[in-house]
Amino acid sequence: MLNSQPGSRSTLASRREFLAGMGAGLIAAACAPRDLLAAPARPVRRSGGGPLILGKGPHRYEWVNDWAKLPSGMQLGSCHGGIVIDSQNRILLNTQTENAVMIFDSDGKFIKAWGKDFKDGSHGMMVRREGRDEFLYLTHTARHELIKLTLDGELVWTRGHPEQPGLYESASEYKPTAVAFAPNGDIYVADGYGKFWVHQYTAKGDYLKSWGGKGSEPGKLNNPHGIWVDSRRKTPVVIVADRGNKRLQTFTLDGQHTGFVTDEMRLPSNMDQRGGDLVIADLAGKVTILDKDNKIITHLGDNTDPKMRATNKIPPDQWTDGVFISPHCPRWDRKGNLYVHEWLTTGRVTKLKRV
Repeated sequence: MLNSQPGSRSTLASRREFLAGMGAGLIAAACAPRDLLAAPARPVRRSGGGPLILGKGPHRYEWVNDWAKLPSGMQLGSCHGGIVIDSQNRILLNTQTENAVMIFDSDGKFIKAWGKDFKDGSHGMMVRREGRDEFLYLTHTARHELIKLTLDGELVWTRGHPEQPGLYESASEYKPTAVAFAPNGDIYVADGYGKFWVHQYTAKGDYLKSWGGKGSEPGKLNNPHGIWVDSRRKTPVVIVADRGNKRLQTFTLDGQHTGFVTDEMRLPSNMDQRGGDLVIADLAGKVTILDKDNKIITHLGDNTDPKMRATNKIPPDQWTDGVFISPHCPRWDRKGNLYVHEWLTTGRVTKLKRV
């Protein structure tokens, strides 16, 4: 939304000048590019140089630097994956190091890490309660499989590529990037770095069907990087972050195309939901929040420099508070705080504390 106010003047403008100025302003607003009209609220610091605040309305957040407090000698390392929150409000995030899964409390205090068998390739993940227990479902691009684990890292089962004709010629073509769950327990796996299929399984991991495949027409996908089951309306739908096509694409629970969300999407990567709102990590330097009708509420941390976004090469001495570089996965906790996991060789996880 474009907001403009007349500057202060020592004398009152004439009625004619006022109306002429207003008319010009309205014409400028009508002709302004869509991106300008929907420009995000700029980050602001509270008086006295206090906390940096992002967002607007009910979505205002304090930018918390250096949230993850690691033990002496331990580093976050290269990050290119996801972040999830369990029933204890613990934050689980993955890295490309031998500490493939790190666990923190909501204040960033380190609890533990595990996963040396899953370094270099751990990617999107989700936590699901099954009975009295919770399990971590982890996609792995280098192992070419979906992995089910306990929250302590004990292996339960793995699922490789579906062997139905016409999908894959070899296991190496399968590079899954995200996983999601239907209300009935079905599992969806997005092959975002492979052949661009979405595979559907039963709750027990039995193969059901595949849909998508490479393309730009409705129902086809190009780098389906993230996947989410959207329950904001009466009838749930599957949302795919169709990143290569710069859009979100929606499907029925059995894979029938139903629509697109394209407004101001750059490189949508992953999603999360809280109430009627959907948050999207856009790899090209911003986090976007949509309402239940998929209309933009606000952008957070928007990076306006194309050379400084959608890359993992920017070193820490070039980071700017309040500005993202390559948001890869967002997650809301039970209090409405946001955690943003970025794709960076040195790793960065930022907490956005709701205010």
